[in-house]
Formats: sequence, structure tokens, C-alpha cells
Amino acid sequence: MQTNFTTEQLADPRLAEADRILKRCVHCGLCTAVCSTYVVLGDERDSPRGRIYLMKDMFERERVPPPNVRLHLDRCLSCLSCVSACPSGVDYMHLIDLARIQIEETTTRSFRERAVRNLLAFLIPYPGRFRFALKAAPLGRALAPLLRRLGWKELAAMVSLAPSTLIAPAPEYAGPGTAVTKSERRARVILLAGCVQQVLRSDINDATIRLLARRGVDVIVSNGAGCCGALVHHMGREADAKRQIRRNVDAWSKEMGKGQIDAIIINASGCGTTVKDYGYLLRDDPAYADRAAKISSLARDVSEFLVEYEIGAPDRWSSLRVAYHSACSLQHGQRIHDEPRFLLKQAGFAVADVPEGHICCGSAGTYNIMQPELSNELKERKIKNIRSTRADVVAAGNIGCITQLRADLDLPIVHTVELLDWAYGGPVPRGLEHLRRFVTDVPKPRRPVEDFIIA
Repeated sequence: MQTNFTTEQLADPRLAEADRILKRCVHCGLCTAVCSTYVVLGDERDSPRGRIYLMKDMFERERVPPPNVRLHLDRCLSCLSCVSACPSGVDYMHLIDLARIQIEETTTRSFRERAVRNLLAFLIPYPGRFRFALKAAPLGRALAPLLRRLGWKELAAMVSLAPSTLIAPAPEYAGPGTAVTKSERRARVILLAGCVQQVLRSDINDATIRLLARRGVDVIVSNGAGCCGALVHHMGREADAKRQIRRNVDAWSKEMGKGQIDAIIINASGCGTTVKDYGYLLRDDPAYADRAAKISSLARDVSEFLVEYEIGAPDRWSSLRVAYHSACSLQHGQRIHDEPRFLLKQAGFAVADVPEGHICCGSAGTYNIMQPELSNELKERKIKNIRSTRADVVAAGNIGCITQLRADLDLPIVHTVELLDWAYGGPVPRGLEHLRRFVTDVPKPRRPVEDFIIA
């Protein structure tokens, strides 16, 4: 793509980066076929190629984007399916991030949009605030029809997504600390506890810690770490995102100073994509660049780590059929495709792939709140495809996808690591108690293997 930036414009690091990315695009249009919003809407402006033209014009003119341009850019899910399909290696992820920053800094949104965005940024990254808000959600659900009639569709969507109850077992592992393995220690890792996940389904962190600790891994939840920064980052709030990122870099660097850390484990793939990008996001910060790059190099999705680590044979065997839903942030953002499927099969589950697996479920961080109509259409499409697998249970690697699909799906949905924990000796995942009879313990030999070896 030919660009028309002036020399003065290219002195701005942001515009220079946008110029570098834009020049990779050859207008081939292969991205349109895999774009979730284009598949649904059929509008070129809601495809990656169309948005690239809109962004090019916005950057070159350095103007406040008109409402119709902002509309099409706001509709982008950042699912990054286009990145996987692009033969030219266009860095669309960072290009749309730059556009969102410019929109945030130059645009005055409506009062309703500002109020909703401020509310999300205030509540969701902070577990205490988020938990308090969820307690008020039942009242909000009763008011959802009124909110829609008054034009507050985002608030209506937010309260509708909240679980009807937060009654759940207390977390087995809560707060900062270290879960020390009872086996011979083979590795030492840091776990990102996250924000939304530890409130909505703390079982995921518990299952991750149990599974790793049983297999010789010390698991540390660092004091001072918090939200990964993804939520405000995708809103274009660059300063807020970097503040949250620096806090995590400080907390994890302190832990790394105490001894060898073999990996930083993330079990929410949306967070994982962002943590792996810390080195890029803080590349121009001399006080943080090196440490952020080190953290990015250590970041691993839990499935990625387990495949590299080799956890061995399961303790239980199963006849369950699992539909594996591959989160966009895992398959496109981190290019992790086969690891979760391999682990599930190794653990004894029959794994079915969901048709149209490259199409987003419509969760995409806060997209299901900010763009509820499009999100619901994508959700219905995804649920139809999941049902076609005739599975017993659905596995996913991202809390956003689990929350998005759970309410309308007539199948139980859990995190992949919960099924793995069950297969390797952990408890039945919450919501799967009715499937207990389909999982059996692997018989233990009465005599040790060494008894059968003849020297």
C-alpha cells in the first residue's frame, strides 16, 4: 500500500509505526473471508481491508474521525483472524490499537458512550469492585428492558451477562502466595490470577494450581500484580493500560529476583495475548523495556506450558466427547492451535472440533457489552456450530468465551484446564457432576514396575 505521510508526520513514532504496517498491505482481500464482522454484515468497511483504508485516511490527515469511521473501527472484534490469514504479514493488531488511541485522544464520544466506558474501566479490572457490582446485577436484570427502551443497550447487555448467582465454593487458593509442590520440584512459575476470572470462576485458577503442583511445579501468585491491562488497552486508553502493565512488570520482576522463574502462566487467553506483547508495548520506556521483554519471553498459556513440560499419563479415563472451542486470542493472537486438543486427547477425552472455528463467538473482551447486537448474532452462530458436534461438554481456554456462551448453551462449558485437572486426579469440575459416571480411575498396578524388570 502506498502511503502519503509527510516527513514531519513520520517524526511522530506512532505515525511512523502506522506507516510501516500500512505498507505491508497488498489489498489482496484474503482477510475478508475470515473476518467475523464482514461475514455477518457483508460491508467492506467492516472488513480488515476496508478498515485499513479508513485508518490510513485517518492517520494521514491526522483528523478527528467522523462518526461513520469510528463506527466501523469500533465494530472490530480484534479477533485477529485476519492476521492468521494474511499472506503479507500485516500487523493489524498493532494498527487497530494505534487507531483506537488516536480516536480516544481526538474524539468526544456521546455522554452514554463515555459513561459506559468509564464504568467498565472502573469496575472490571478490580476484583473487589467487580464482585460488588455483580451482587447488584439481579436488580439490574429486572431493569434491562427499561434500559434498552431508554437507549442504554450497553448497560442492559452488561447486566444480562452477569451470572444469576455467585454462590460457589470458596477458592482453594486465594490471594498472593505460593502453592508448593509435594513432589520433587521440577519447575517454579508465576500465575497471573487475573481480574474477571477469579470472580466469575475461581475454579479455573484452583484447577491450574492443583494440576501444576501435583506434577512438581511451585506456583506463585505475586503480591501487587493485577489486571493485565487488556481491557483499557483495547479502549485506546494508553496511559491507563501502561500503568497496569508497569505494575505487573514491577511485581513479577521482584519475584524473579528471588529465584529462577521458568514461566509466567496465563490461563485466560485474552490476557495471554496482551502479556506476550508487554515487550512491544513498553519498548520505548527505558526503565521498563528490558524487564517487559523478559516477561513476554517467559509468558506461556497454560496449555502451551503443559505440552512443553510433559505431564504424563492421566489418573482417570473418560468416554466423554468434548467440543473444543478455540478462543480467537489463543488461535490467532498466540498462534496456539493443537496444544489444547493434544492435552485433552492425552487425558482420555474424545475431542470434536467446532465448525467455523475461526469465527469469533462475539465475546472479545467488552465487545459483547459495547456491541450487543453483533455479539449476539455471532454467539447464536457459534452455539449452532457447537451443537452440531453432539458433544457432552464444551472446553475453552478463555473466561470471556465461557461467559459469553454459558447462558444460552444447553451444554456445560468449562475451562480446558478444569478437565485436565479432573483427569489427573482433581475433583469433578463444577457443573459436570452429572457426567461423573463416564469417568473412571485408571487401575494402579499392585507391584512396582521395577519388579518386572530382569537385569
